[in-house]
Amino acid sequence: MGRGRRGFIDNLATLPWPVGLCVGLVGYLAIAHGIPLLFARSGALGGAFQTFNPFLPLAWVFLGLCVIAAAMSFFDARRTRRLLDTRSGLESVAALGWRDFERLVGEAYRRRGYTVEETGLGGADGGIDLVLNRDGKRTLVQCKQWRREKVPVNVVREMFGLMTHHGADAVRIAALGGFTPDAARFAEGKPIALIDGMTLLGMIRDVQANGANPPKNAEPVIDPAMAGSTSPSCPACKAAMVRRTNRHTGEGFWGCSAFPVCRGAR
Repeated sequence: MGRGRRGFIDNLATLPWPVGLCVGLVGYLAIAHGIPLLFARSGALGGAFQTFNPFLPLAWVFLGLCVIAAAMSFFDARRTRRLLDTRSGLESVAALGWRDFERLVGEAYRRRGYTVEETGLGGADGGIDLVLNRDGKRTLVQCKQWRREKVPVNVVREMFGLMTHHGADAVRIAALGGFTPDAARFAEGKPIALIDGMTLLGMIRDVQANGANPPKNAEPVIDPAMAGSTSPSCPACKAAMVRRTNRHTGEGFWGCSAFPVCRGAR
């Protein structure tokens, strides 16, 4: 989805709330005391500031704006954490609006140790919704809340082109409705991870179960050979299963989406 032009408060609110408070305090000191000190040292109107500081109201306004931005950041972060913690199944994920769906995906990756940036680099159609950074690598993410439609191959091609254009290292596409076989085949062998609804639910349950220390190397993605197929039920708990790959043998298998709470596999 496209984003409009952001103002100062909006941009500051996207940063962690302590950053907003620090910016406000530094700005207050600079405006209220730094500017008068410069005038005093230059000899221009230096004595006038001893009786009245005309920059003081401006300093308080700046500090107030930063406090508002910090409060927005704090409550937005708390709401996003709750957004992920309260997802209990695929239906609860599908019930979200497009904006909350993007936040949910971003929070799932944030808890996996990524730094998440919300952006609109893809243009009016929101080709790039999130940018992930971890271990010196940059990953572009597109979120498609298509419930009854599979993502076609042209969308995957477009994201691959955006990855090359922006010099990123990898691409992730999260789509509730899944992907067409052509899209999965195009992604095969490329740094493109396709994440359907059940795979995303598996990620969410991973971070819910592991708190702030989810297994970084257990990120589930779609096996191209299984694109468009229906996932089986877990033999242990009857939950839907997610296609995974054994890191040691390279073989594919079905793992329970509730892992590590349930370790059922096929």
